[in-house]
Amino acid sequence: MKRVLGWLAAVVVVAALVVGGLWYRKKTAVVVSPFKTVKVEKADLQSKVTATGTLSARVTVQVGSQVSGRITDLFADFNSQVKKGQIICKLDPRSLDAALQKARGSLAQANGQLVKAKAGLLLADRQLERTKKLLADGLVNQSDIDQAQGARDSADADVAVANGNVAAARASVSDAEVNLSYATIVSPIDGMVISRNVDVGQTVAASLSAPVIFTIAQDLRLIQVDTFVAEADVGKLKPGMEASFTVDAYPQQKFVGTVREVRNAAQTVQNVVTYDAVLDVQNPDLKLKPGMTANVAFVWAEAKQVSALPNAALRFKPPAELIQASAKGAGSGSAHAAGSAWGGGAGGAGRSGKTKPGEESNKRTIWVLRDGQPKPVRVETGVTDGTKTEIISTTLQPDDDVITDYTPPDGATPAATGGGIPGTSGGGGGGGSRGGGGLRL
Repeated sequence: MKRVLGWLAAVVVVAALVVGGLWYRKKTAVVVSPFKTVKVEKADLQSKVTATGTLSARVTVQVGSQVSGRITDLFADFNSQVKKGQIICKLDPRSLDAALQKARGSLAQANGQLVKAKAGLLLADRQLERTKKLLADGLVNQSDIDQAQGARDSADADVAVANGNVAAARASVSDAEVNLSYATIVSPIDGMVISRNVDVGQTVAASLSAPVIFTIAQDLRLIQVDTFVAEADVGKLKPGMEASFTVDAYPQQKFVGTVREVRNAAQTVQNVVTYDAVLDVQNPDLKLKPGMTANVAFVWAEAKQVSALPNAALRFKPPAELIQASAKGAGSGSAHAAGSAWGGGAGGAGRSGKTKPGEESNKRTIWVLRDGQPKPVRVETGVTDGTKTEIISTTLQPDDDVITDYTPPDGATPAATGGGIPGTSGGGGGGGSRGGGGLRL
């Protein structure tokens, strides 16, 4: 009997321990919510337009040669500082000087022909006068007068031709003098030589186009950035707007520029239309060099220490069965309200969630977790930085948990959730009073 009682006592103790353990486990079990939530927080937001661009000097001049010849002297090299009118290169002038002497000889010959023509005209005038006197004395007839007049007119024409030849010869001399002066190449501006394309002894041929000898940048302390802004973003840029950019040479340093102009000429590359927004940049220490690639960010809207939510909260759409369950638990009136908010604000299962005609694009519906159920709340959005969005006006309560994602229980399949579910919209909030335009989420 004692042995039986001992076994019974052991069984009772084990059973009590098992029951107690199960009760304790149930009591202390952590309930894992299928909803991922966040709270509204304060943040600084900036809406940016990003683009790439190329640095260049504001004024760049390609210095070439208008005449052909062999380079005899170079007085400038890469990075040389030059002044306007300074001699930077010379060509062999001998052939050009010979051409000038030949032109001057032609001019002297033309002047001699002019003197000869004038002498012939003077002789023709005297012959005509003598013939007229003889006609008055009856010693010659009218035909002699006509011949004398014709000879005089011919001599006058010879003088005109000689004058034309002299003018042409003078032009040839002037042209030869100019060509000879082109053998001495001078800098057209003050600046720095950034490119030299010839060496001493090299022959340049200017028969069809002027060969480029030097490229001179006017002042590298004032530089510009030509950026390629997509047509969807160009309307957000205005002259005078500040922009920041980085270059690969100094990845940790940000440079600041100001938009000088947005040029109207479109550039189309692989069916992408872009416009050139030109930035003026101060470059006092000459760190920035022509040809560098700039990664530019234009801040077109910003807000400081405003209420903000992650964009995932604006994209979230709860599954339809959760809406129905929430509506049933709240009663028919709440069911109608929840269904209206679901259909009109976030777009029900299978709907895109696009803004209805006449509805402001910055009015959105978000979902908060109250009493364990998702509830719709209408909000007005503002500036976005692509990750977070400003909440300008809202009926959110201070302790509300805003839903950003939903993980269904094991074995269940969500009807519609935010971000990445096929058939749902990933669009973002609209621009608020401080943000302007539409949001990018």
